[in-house]
Amino acid sequence: MVRPALLTGLTLCLLPVYSWATPPRVVADIAPLHSIVAQVMSGVGHPDLLVQPGASPHSYSLRPSEAEALAQAEVVFWISEDLSPWLESPLENLAGSAQKVQMLELSATIGHPFREGATFESHSHADEDHNEEHEEHEEHDDGHDEHHHGEHDPHAWLDPVNGKAWADEIARVLSRVDPSNAETYLQNAQAFQDSLDKLTVSLSERADRLEGIRFIVFHDAYQYFERRFNLQAAGAIALSDASDPSPARIREIQTLVSELGVTCAFTEPQYNPGLVDTIFERSEVNTVGVMDPLGVDIETGADHYTELLNRLMASLEQCRPQS
Repeated sequence: MVRPALLTGLTLCLLPVYSWATPPRVVADIAPLHSIVAQVMSGVGHPDLLVQPGASPHSYSLRPSEAEALAQAEVVFWISEDLSPWLESPLENLAGSAQKVQMLELSATIGHPFREGATFESHSHADEDHNEEHEEHEEHDDGHDEHHHGEHDPHAWLDPVNGKAWADEIARVLSRVDPSNAETYLQNAQAFQDSLDKLTVSLSERADRLEGIRFIVFHDAYQYFERRFNLQAAGAIALSDASDPSPARIREIQTLVSELGVTCAFTEPQYNPGLVDTIFERSEVNTVGVMDPLGVDIETGADHYTELLNRLMASLEQCRPQS
């Protein structure tokens, strides 16, 4: 007969080693990046999310629990100062000893400059000239400075190729911080990349059936998704989600609708759809669609990122002419 104490000792020996190790404290700034980190950490631990769903990443006041998560963090993954300029000070003051990884600055990240002006159709994806567009923007908006932004469009997570590259980097960083779980991190990253490859093929097939659609987005946040799947917005109502469109920009959008045969315009869940309805009230543009670069109504966690990409394509499919 095996004594209880011996049985307990044998049971402990059979448990996974990592279940007894304290996982590293990891923080990610926004839900899509948090999702990728959660995929890589699956089976080891759970990252903390800094900017809660529904809040703007451009300006945010940390809750006490979020400030505490930063103060205890060993690793912080964040998109960039272009997306969250306010985060630089908390990172320095609260997470001074943490390893900080700025995803937009990674050499493997595909980056694009901001598109300027209300319309995009006249600029090819292959050879955009940022300086010419900036001059055009100034002319279009009659001197109104809608929003000061950095050099690069920070919405890089909307290209799944960047999602794959980030999973690699996340796994490498975590493996250095927590070598006892390195194999798990690397295997999780590979599994996530494989799933993204399958998703990209599926999304590409769906995008092929949308060739020729003409649509306008609420603010210019989707060019990474557009470029990856060869679907280009005709323009954006606002330059950013931190600015209101000028009267000159609205007039230009209204002209664009009639010239290019735009059939739909997308709102965003954080903003009043009445503005979009007012702009297009005298046209036949469909304004019932919603696009959201952050997925505010998608449950946070490991599945958030792939669901976000699926929903973006589903939104665009609403522009497809009904047969």
